[in-house]
Amino acid sequence: MPSTSELRVRYAETDQMGVVYHANYLIWCEIGRTDLIRTLGMSYAEMEQQGVMLAVSDVQLRLHASARYDDQVRVETRLVGAQSRGVTFAYDITRQPDNTRLATCRISLVSLNRDGRTAAMPAPVRALLGAAVEPDAGAER
Repeated sequence: MPSTSELRVRYAETDQMGVVYHANYLIWCEIGRTDLIRTLGMSYAEMEQQGVMLAVSDVQLRLHASARYDDQVRVETRLVGAQSRGVTFAYDITRQPDNTRLATCRISLVSLNRDGRTAAMPAPVRALLGAAVEPDAGAER
């Protein structure tokens, strides 16, 4: 069950050449990730209230084409892995309405407790995330 987030490129997200600065793709992935978790029935804030803090442990980002100021962008987010102490999301970022692939990304996060130590997620959170895992077709679909 992929989640779709729509946004429009803001001027502040571009560099001097008018192209989106690469780090902004990771911010867009975070928007997609929080939107997906919300569609599952829990907000990111509610997860944190249950003691789950997710910290990025690995990022794989591939840029395919440039986004520019005022482009309409779609972030499709899929949950492709959920273990007791971590989750992995895959992203496909496209320009609309022509569906040009801009970037593919894969981000793994580790579950931390309030002390910043790796910890298993509570059973209800694990069950919620585990039920949403899709087969991974890879970030290069």
